[in-house]
Amino acid sequence: MENTAENKPVGSPGALLSSKPIPPAERLIFALDLATVDAAKRWVESLGDSVQFYKLGLQIFMAGHYFELIEWLVRRNKKVMADLKFFDVPATVGAAVAQLKNRRITFATVHGNDGMLQAAVENRSGVKILAVTALTSLDQGDLNDLGFQCNAEQLVLSRARRALNAGCDGVVSSGLEVRKLRQELGNQLIIVTPGIRPVVNKEAKDDQKRTADIEDAFLNGADYIVVGRPIRQAPDPKLKAQEFQHRIATLFASSTTNL
Repeated sequence: MENTAENKPVGSPGALLSSKPIPPAERLIFALDLATVDAAKRWVESLGDSVQFYKLGLQIFMAGHYFELIEWLVRRNKKVMADLKFFDVPATVGAAVAQLKNRRITFATVHGNDGMLQAAVENRSGVKILAVTALTSLDQGDLNDLGFQCNAEQLVLSRARRALNAGCDGVVSSGLEVRKLRQELGNQLIIVTPGIRPVVNKEAKDDQKRTADIEDAFLNGADYIVVGRPIRQAPDPKLKAQEFQHRIATLFASSTTNL
């Protein structure tokens, strides 16, 4: 049976639903991971008003005309997450983030140490900086291979604390760690959760290893979710996006009812 808002108690003591004043329709971020800008534009036009917020990552960046696509989206009143995971010496990270000035980008991601995060924050010019905690494609075995002597939850919490101290606006975190972040850090950070799988299927072949479904991510405290393949691979992507929007709207409407 698919998890839905109706069978997850929003008003229960364990629910940590976001109280930030974000329109429910903007809480769904679609990953525009495509090979060409033309393909990206066709997807945006096809999805229409079912998606208001788009993540633009490395694949579409390498297709060329990245800023032109951002401008095209902004003219259509869409929001943009520049998911380039800046990682370099602090001066270079700061200079790169400065290039986003006046682009009307909402979020930009940085995947680095304190110096990189601080450089990004110092040059953000209205862009909200999100620190990547641990990629959702990494499981405990991967973290061990990379030399981390802790579990994923401990790593994510440590990095989130450092991001907060560096002045970041938020973090990118798997839905599995969101609850711990909210319990330890309260409502101080924006939390964006990728690796969303509407029904978590442990047998499915997928490079996303630390996943959560829509309701669990939000009830654990996520402010936004990023969804790619579950919409892109659906028989009717727009209908699937509308379904997800309905599930999100139902969650937040229920939270208002339970006040």
